[in-house]
Amino acid sequence: MSDKSEYSSGQLSVWRVDVCSQTLKREPVPESWQHLGGRALIARILVDEVPGTCEALGPKNKLLFTPGLLVGHMLSSCDRISIGGKSPLTGGVKEANAGGTTGLQMAYLGIKALIVENKPRDQGLWVLRISSQGASFEPAEDLIGMGVYEAAPRLIARYGEKVALALIGPGGEMLMSTAGIQNLDKEGVPSRIAARGGLGALMASKGLKAIVFDAQGGQKPSLVDPDAFKLAQKAYTKALLEHPQTAIYRDFGTAAMARMTHGFGALPTRNFSVGQFEQVETISGEYMRDVILQRGGEGAPTHACMPGCTIRCSNNYADSDGKSIVSPLEYETIGLMGTNLGIADLDIIARMNWEINDIGLDSIDMGAALGVAAKAGIFQFGDGEGALELIDQIRQGTPLGRILGQGAAITGKVLGIEQVPAVKGQAMSAYEPRAIKGTGVTYATSPQGADHTSGLTIRAKVDHLDPKGQAALSRTVQINMAGYDSLGACIFAGFGFAGAPETVRDLINARYGWDVGTDFLQVLGKQSLKLEREFNHLAGFTQANDRLPEWMTREPLPPHNAIFDVPEEDLDGVFNW
Repeated sequence: MSDKSEYSSGQLSVWRVDVCSQTLKREPVPESWQHLGGRALIARILVDEVPGTCEALGPKNKLLFTPGLLVGHMLSSCDRISIGGKSPLTGGVKEANAGGTTGLQMAYLGIKALIVENKPRDQGLWVLRISSQGASFEPAEDLIGMGVYEAAPRLIARYGEKVALALIGPGGEMLMSTAGIQNLDKEGVPSRIAARGGLGALMASKGLKAIVFDAQGGQKPSLVDPDAFKLAQKAYTKALLEHPQTAIYRDFGTAAMARMTHGFGALPTRNFSVGQFEQVETISGEYMRDVILQRGGEGAPTHACMPGCTIRCSNNYADSDGKSIVSPLEYETIGLMGTNLGIADLDIIARMNWEINDIGLDSIDMGAALGVAAKAGIFQFGDGEGALELIDQIRQGTPLGRILGQGAAITGKVLGIEQVPAVKGQAMSAYEPRAIKGTGVTYATSPQGADHTSGLTIRAKVDHLDPKGQAALSRTVQINMAGYDSLGACIFAGFGFAGAPETVRDLINARYGWDVGTDFLQVLGKQSLKLEREFNHLAGFTQANDRLPEWMTREPLPPHNAIFDVPEEDLDGVFNW
C-alpha cells in the first residue's frame, strides 16, 4: 500500500499506519511537534491522540516510533530509536529506547514519527514493510512462535541485508507485559531491545510480528549549516573521548558498575534483601573482560551497538570454546539475573540472558520476577539451572510461565510476596534505592516507573545514604535524561555533552536552522516530563503512585542497614521547577 501524498526531498513527515484497513497516510508534522523528537515527541503524541484511560491492548492505544532530534548523522551514541505508547505494564506513559539501526533508517526515510493505530480486523500476525515507496503488509505465519534469533535471519534473507528490523518474540505474541521490541545491531543481530513497559505486547496487539525499515532510495537528513555541525560534532566527540568514563566502559562495559554498586552497598542481592554480593569478583566487568580475552574465538570485550559509536560499551560473551553465547551481557542483567538470584556464574547468566532475549522479554523485570519466585520458594537462590527451567516455562507458556512473564509486580501478587522491588508496576533496575537514595527518588517519581535510565544519581558527589537534597539531585538528572532521550542520545553520550555543553545548542541549530539557547537540553527535558505527567494524570495516576514500596521504608538493607527515608513532601516537590 502507499498513499498519494507528495513530500519534497528531505522533508520530514508523519507516517500513520492503520492496521485494521492496512492503509498508510503521510502527513505534515504538526506545529506543536516540530521541535520535539524521541521521548518528548512520544509524550506529545500520547497526550494529543491517546485517551489516558484506554485499554493498553485495545484499539485506542497507539504504537509509536520516533527518532531523536539528532538521529541520522552517526554522531557518536546519538542514533537511538524511541518506541512508545500507553504501557501494558504500568498503565501510564511509556518510552523505551534502543541502539541499533532502526533510528538511522527512519531518519533516512524522512520519518518524524511512525504511528501504528487501531486493531487488526482478523487474527494473525503480519510483517509491516516500510520503504520510500510506502508501506505493505505481508503474512507472518511462518514466523509465529519463533524466537528473535531465528526470525531475524529469515527476515534479513527475505528483505535484504541492509534493512533495519523491529520485531517481537513469543513473549510479545503471548501478550506478556514484560515483552520488548528487538532491533538489529550493526552486524544484523537482534540484540538491541526497547525492553521496558511491555511494548512488545502492544506491538502484538496491533497484529505485527515485525516491522521492516528499508531506507534504500532514502538519504541522510540535510543540514542547514554543515560546517557548523561539523565543528560542533568535533568538539562533542573530543569531549566524549577525553572523559575517563569512556575508556572504562570501552574496556569493561556496563558491568564495570558491579564493583562500584557493591562498594556502595547498593548491589541488589537475593531479591533486594542485601546490598552486597559475596562473590562480586566473579561477575564484575574486570573479571568478564579477562574471561572473554582468555577464551578468544567469537568473544569480544568491546563492541559498538550502533554505527559510529566511539564508546563501544557493548560486548560479545563467548563460552569456553570461544562460541558466542550472547551479545551484549550488561550490568543490569548481571544484577537482576545474577546477584539478585544469588547466581555467580557468568556462563549461566549469559545463557539466561540469551533465552530471555530470544523470547523477547525485559531481562530487568524478568530477573526481578524470578527473584520474587525464589523468595516464594518456587526455586532456590543460587540455582541457575532452576532459573533456566522457569525461563523455559515462560517460553512454553505454562500457567506459571505466563504469570512470570507478566513481571515482578504480578508475580508478587499471585505468589503472595510483599517484597517486590517495583514502582508503578515496573521492576527496579540494579541500583538499590535504600543505598542510592537519589536514584530511589527517580524510581518513585519518574512517570516511566522504576527506571535507572530516567535519572541515575550514583556518580553525584554526595552522601547517598543521606535523604537530604536527594529530590533536588534527582530532579536535575531526570530533566537531563529526558532531554537526552529526546535527542536520541545514549545515556553515556552525556559524558561528551557534559564536557562541551554548548554543543547541544550548536548541533541542533546547525541541523535545523533553529535559534535555541544553551539550555535547550533542559528545556526539552522539562517539556517531556511535563507531558508525561499530564498523560499519567489523564490515566488516573496520583501522588500515591510516586512512592517506593512501603517495605523499603521500614526494612533495613545490609550492610548499612539503610531504609528509604526521603520525606514524602520532597517526593511531591520533585517537579516543582
